[in-house]
Amino acid sequence: MRLATLWHRLVSGSGRKRDDMASERRVVLIVGLGNPGPRYAKNRHNVGFQVVDRLAARAGGTFANHPGKALACRVTLAGVPVVLAKPQTFMNLSGGSVAALVHWYHVDPLKNLLVVYDDLDLPLGKIRLRPAGGAGGHKGLASIIEHLRTQNFARLRVGIGRPAYGEPYRYVLEDFTADEWAVMDTAQERAADAVECFLADGLAAAMNRFNGD
Repeated sequence: MRLATLWHRLVSGSGRKRDDMASERRVVLIVGLGNPGPRYAKNRHNVGFQVVDRLAARAGGTFANHPGKALACRVTLAGVPVVLAKPQTFMNLSGGSVAALVHWYHVDPLKNLLVVYDDLDLPLGKIRLRPAGGAGGHKGLASIIEHLRTQNFARLRVGIGRPAYGEPYRYVLEDFTADEWAVMDTAQERAADAVECFLADGLAAAMNRFNGD
């Protein structure tokens, strides 16, 4: 049986009408960026995955393989039907997976897509929401922009700070230190709160509430 058919049965139920399934696919897509596999799970570059994992835990969601080269789960957050996704391509190729998910769920990137990712240019633990913009040197985001052919989608940046010395590409692929985890635990909870505010009240309200600190 094809994986796409299995996924439909997992998330929709095999006996539902086609119209019901189409209606359910109009959801908000929340994508966390990172690299797949346990080797990278606690890396600074995997903050997007880490935040999405927290959202799934809040809603009692379980990730399953999705045909769009991702792990995904369907949940309700803040009363809104949501798909949480973690692309299983490597970071620099995230765009292919995100484009497939956008197509699968008929998502309008301008209205119903939020991408969560790490940012070297924000101090450790700071978060910022933006409605649109360039990649800012983040290759995962650049891949998404390339595949979607638009910069017009919301994003949530989670600060990891820049290294005091050494190359940034090595730094992002290292695990958070114990001291950093103490900061990031609070930051990731705040990021998850920001996503729920975005879902409940809209991007402008979330920016007003969470971009000030």
